[in-house]
Amino acid sequence: MLFKQMKYFIAVVDCNSFTEAAEQCFISQSAISQQIKSLENELGVELLIRENRRFTLTPAGEYFYRHGKVLLDEIEAFKEETIKRGEDRELSLTIGYPKNFNSLALHQAIAEFTELYPEVNISILSGTHEELFEYLLSQQLDIKISEQRRAFHDDYYNFELKHSECFIEISSKHPLASKEELSIEDLKNLSCILVISKGKEESEREFYEKSLGLSHRFLYADSLEQARLMALSHRGYLPIDHIGDLPEVMTGLQRIPLKHKGQSIQRNYFACWNKESTNYYIEEFAQIFKKVLNK
Repeated sequence: MLFKQMKYFIAVVDCNSFTEAAEQCFISQSAISQQIKSLENELGVELLIRENRRFTLTPAGEYFYRHGKVLLDEIEAFKEETIKRGEDRELSLTIGYPKNFNSLALHQAIAEFTELYPEVNISILSGTHEELFEYLLSQQLDIKISEQRRAFHDDYYNFELKHSECFIEISSKHPLASKEELSIEDLKNLSCILVISKGKEESEREFYEKSLGLSHRFLYADSLEQARLMALSHRGYLPIDHIGDLPEVMTGLQRIPLKHKGQSIQRNYFACWNKESTNYYIEEFAQIFKKVLNK
């Protein structure tokens, strides 16, 4: 049985006409009739009962049409996926991830992704928001995970992941640690600890100061672990975004929601990638990561 014969038969049934099906398949009406007759001969059963210019399906024809249509759809999807994989120059995926984020959700998403696509090599590049943006522009990243800080550009896909809630981590011995929630006003006399790469302090300070209204006094750490140790030693407070599952708070620290006028402070996080460089693996990872974050 030829694949084309199956397509011709399904086209005839869909069009309810040999003439229209022949035009759709770019062959003559006599040729499409001959192909379907050959198909019936091979199967040894009638699929169509012809009555002048009309026809009806036999029970075998109805079965063949219904299941053949599903099979053709699966074959088409199989073909498209094969082409997509063949067009990928390298089976690799470089993910940009904020250095001040807990990586539990990222690790879980990568584990799920690699189970499905073990042929793809994954690498992680961490940095501040501005660093990740620069990496994306210079094509060092395939996809970046970060909050929205500027207007979206038409050259990039911006795939919404989650609205995050802001928390503060502070020494459990600090007087503020007993409060159920904190406001920006509560923190005005304390230093704000930020996880920043050297040379990027000014842009991050400006964002936290102007956009979130946090302290005018800032301290900087190279990693999330170092920042938590600084908070533990009463040097200030650490702003934390709740995106994905947060780990248990470090012993000696208290994690408290940060609110403004009684409302949670939220920030929007997106996966972003270049439209010209998009491929199946980038899109699939973005979907998996969103699913992990929103469990």
